[in-house]
Amino acid sequence: MPDCCTTLDESTPFPIKHTCPVNGKEYGLVSSLTIKHHIKAPWAWAKKPQGYYFCSDPDCDVVYFGQDDSLIEKSALRTEVGIKEKGDRVLVCYCYGVTKAEAKSNPAIREFIVEETRKKHCACESRNPSGRCCLADFPK
Repeated sequence: MPDCCTTLDESTPFPIKHTCPVNGKEYGLVSSLTIKHHIKAPWAWAKKPQGYYFCSDPDCDVVYFGQDDSLIEKSALRTEVGIKEKGDRVLVCYCYGVTKAEAKSNPAIREFIVEETRKKHCACESRNPSGRCCLADFPK
């Protein structure tokens, strides 16, 4: 299945991975477009010419960080980051508003999302705080 949710140009000059300055783990690049869609005041964000990364650790308050170790924490976002929250009411699919509980209880939802992704009807780069396709976050 082709990935309709590719977020970065293959020719990006930034390292693909960078270490979170808070938890010391490595994470992948995220586009500045993704960040702008989730922070409370995108007009006030001083984006720099550097790579930005998404920290998916549920125990870390950092959501985005730059190569210069600048941080954007959960409190600076207008969007709840499902992967960083507990419980079944968190979103696993931001394009269609699917919660973890809904995904667990109805296998047809995953099938629908797979089909929509195949048709390139998703908007993961802007809607999902990770900037990536949500299918990996669906409950097993």
